[in-house]
Amino acid sequence: MSARTVLGVALLTLTLAIGRAQAAPPVEAPIAIAIHGGAGTIERAALGPDQRKAIEVDLARALEAGHSILREGGSSLDAVTAAVVVLEDSPYFNAGKGAVFNADGRIDLDAAVMVGSQQRAGAVAALTRVRNPVLAARAVMEQSPHVFMIGAGAQRFAREQGLAMVSPSYFRTEARWQQYLSARQRGREATALVPGVNPRPYGTVGAVAVDRQGEVAAATSTGGMTMKRYGRVGDVPVIGAGTWAEPGCAVSATGWGEFFIRSNAAHEICARVRLAGTPMPEAASQVVEGAIPRLGGDGGVIAIDAQGNIAMPYSSAGMYRGRISVDGARSIAIWAEGE
Repeated sequence: MSARTVLGVALLTLTLAIGRAQAAPPVEAPIAIAIHGGAGTIERAALGPDQRKAIEVDLARALEAGHSILREGGSSLDAVTAAVVVLEDSPYFNAGKGAVFNADGRIDLDAAVMVGSQQRAGAVAALTRVRNPVLAARAVMEQSPHVFMIGAGAQRFAREQGLAMVSPSYFRTEARWQQYLSARQRGREATALVPGVNPRPYGTVGAVAVDRQGEVAAATSTGGMTMKRYGRVGDVPVIGAGTWAEPGCAVSATGWGEFFIRSNAAHEICARVRLAGTPMPEAASQVVEGAIPRLGGDGGVIAIDAQGNIAMPYSSAGMYRGRISVDGARSIAIWAEGE
């Protein structure tokens, strides 16, 4: 075979290979989503069958809202935002409608979102009139040069972005008001930061997801702690503490926020994966069941990686949570799986 013939065959082979590569459909990443509705002291005796069913229905609605977006090729950011909006609109979780009261008898709200690629993030704190704080956090990320906005300024920005505004009374539920009155009577705010004293229910909602492009995102929203002191901000809107996403890893946390801030918990999980090569589920357990309890705190996280692996460890009595895995399997739980 002449050199010219060999060259011709090689060029033909290369042309055919390029054609096949161009014709092949792109490989789509697996999709998955996980949500939480808060971790803390969740007593079985205090959760009647009707209330438990209602909570599980709303968790399922949130899961479906996010997963339907992923199934149709939508982004992980759209999915986690949609899921958290459902939970903010539910009266059963400490975020949006149904949030807890602070020491002054008012409700103020925090939220954050973050996307893995380029680590884009947005956060808001101390909102009192924005119906869905998670949408305000997303607006900060997408429509401003900032990452974190608070109070009246954040509210003004949300209004300028056309987000729904409501009266503060919209967020009030009778159950939370009675919880506040009971806590005020006992004076529990006096020992709010003493480890081991007056354990209290924590509340936050959040979602993490991976889309068909392998992009991960996280969103978290909360009303904070019952009887929290004036000006207190927890971990949720603190990027890296309660909310974090980087390429291949996204985390949303719930629990005693002061300890999640001190341990930079959400970022710490992803850092252990990235720097130490620790499998994501193991890294999440190390932080939630090890690092945070050693400081005196507790709580839980939901975490996801680019392959759709999900971790949902918690060190508190229970955690409202749910997932739809890459194989389509669904689960919703409050305590240990199956309880």
